[in-house]
Amino acid sequence: MMMSRLVAAVLAAIALIAPAAATDAELAKLARASGTPDIRGLKIVWLAPWGDVEQAHAWRNIIVHQTEGPTGSARGGAEAQFKNPTRRGVMVWVETDGTVYWSVAENLVPTHTDGANRDDNKYIDNKPTYHQVVRDNSIGVEFAGNYPDVTTGPTAAQVAAWKILVQVLRARYGIPLDHVYAHNWIDYKDARYCEGCALATLARQWGE
Repeated sequence: MMMSRLVAAVLAAIALIAPAAATDAELAKLARASGTPDIRGLKIVWLAPWGDVEQAHAWRNIIVHQTEGPTGSARGGAEAQFKNPTRRGVMVWVETDGTVYWSVAENLVPTHTDGANRDDNKYIDNKPTYHQVVRDNSIGVEFAGNYPDVTTGPTAAQVAAWKILVQVLRARYGIPLDHVYAHNWIDYKDARYCEGCALATLARQWGE
């Protein structure tokens, strides 16, 4: 059931982004900009505008999170993060309608993940990630809206936004495709579902 919902979301996302997304060349150029660039296909609320990318923290990974907040909770989470950047949370939040909230300056490190302590190879080979993919080198992206059912997949609008957003993040910080991770791939999290796994898998498939 969850897979069928995901397939439906992907197909709907393709329909949403096909006419409006920026080209690869446009994305590559915009991804190195400063300020609050207008990226076609993305609606970004800039709580913390981009600075000089050369002065950004050395981000080497992207970790996909999903919060148990209801629809509409991404804004509140992002605003709280903006007020206290190093609190437990992430740099980028994505609402169910696809709106992206950039909440933290690029040189600051929010608190997310618990130390990359998964070493059981349940989802991926954890030898390269064990205690290596941590908050100090990883951008966290939080997708809101899986409340009250944590197994609820991302919306079509979130999938559409993610397809562009992950390209932007990778281009801006030079992050390899295989450095996009789900939270559950690198940390012990919630036994009820695999947090971020569908979105991280999609990102890797798109990159191929």
